[in-house]
Amino acid sequence: MSRITAQDLATRLGGELEHCPPDRPISEVRPLDEAHAGSVSFLANPKYAAKALGSGAGLILADPSADLGDRPVLRVSNPYWAFAQAIGWLHPEPEPDWGGTPVHPTATLGAGCRVAPGATVGARSVLGAGCVLHPGVHVGDDCVLGEGCELFSGVVLYRRTRLGRNVRIHANSVLGSDGYGYVLVDGRHQKVPQVGWVEVGDEAEIGACVTVDRGVLGPTRIGADTKVDNQVQVGHNVQVGEHCLLVSQTGISGSTKLGDYVTLAGKVGVVGHIEIGSRSIVGGNSVVAKSLPEGSFVTGFPARPHREWTESQAALNRLPRLLKQLRAKA
Repeated sequence: MSRITAQDLATRLGGELEHCPPDRPISEVRPLDEAHAGSVSFLANPKYAAKALGSGAGLILADPSADLGDRPVLRVSNPYWAFAQAIGWLHPEPEPDWGGTPVHPTATLGAGCRVAPGATVGARSVLGAGCVLHPGVHVGDDCVLGEGCELFSGVVLYRRTRLGRNVRIHANSVLGSDGYGYVLVDGRHQKVPQVGWVEVGDEAEIGACVTVDRGVLGPTRIGADTKVDNQVQVGHNVQVGEHCLLVSQTGISGSTKLGDYVTLAGKVGVVGHIEIGSRSIVGGNSVVAKSLPEGSFVTGFPARPHREWTESQAALNRLPRLLKQLRAKA
């Protein structure tokens, strides 16, 4: 991480400081509910104003109209774009540390690890005892794998990915790629840096061709004993609970939270920034557009209680016959 002062940040962003000493050191970007005196955070949506008022952030990026009382604020015209730039300055992407050998000299391999020809292990990564890397696997820098993990051919772990014990990941899956984050500035889509990581709990299994994006700042999590089918997409900052089932071609948008024992059947779509309660079931080809309480059973587009959806479909199927009868009576 880098370090700059509040005034340095104001100068770079062309903003105006309020209630903040110009020489306050700022060392990192954090969400409002995790920020501390050395952090900068941001408020782009007024519905999170209460969270901003209660935040411990040393500096909050906000637009000129935001009323944050005596909180330390940097007024900018586009807080989200300012947030993206601050990430790039304070959390620069490190240069890859290639060691010239398939296993970097600073990597640590536990007893009984097997690394196949064509597999690579990055700098400072740690593999627990008995891990198996098949041909073509790449484990990036600063990754941690618990004992007994098995990664099949073509698996890629971006830097800082963390796996628990006995995790299995099937061919060509990618964990830790950049989340899909952009902000429109002057007619162009500017990238929001993604500097978080991915965490996978003990005994989880991830199918082939699965993609799990790293978080913007913190982790994207897959809970212990969760089973992910082939061709599933998990967006940045998603939190998946324990013992969940994510079936093929499901897509979960960013910052959504799933409780424990949630089942998402095939081709389910989930919008971002919602919560799905524990032990909920979402039927195949459904789209979840709002938060669901614990124990829900929903289907359809948009997803609604299963009985309600089946009744509406039955009524819809009767429409052609009813129209035919009406025309016959006209």
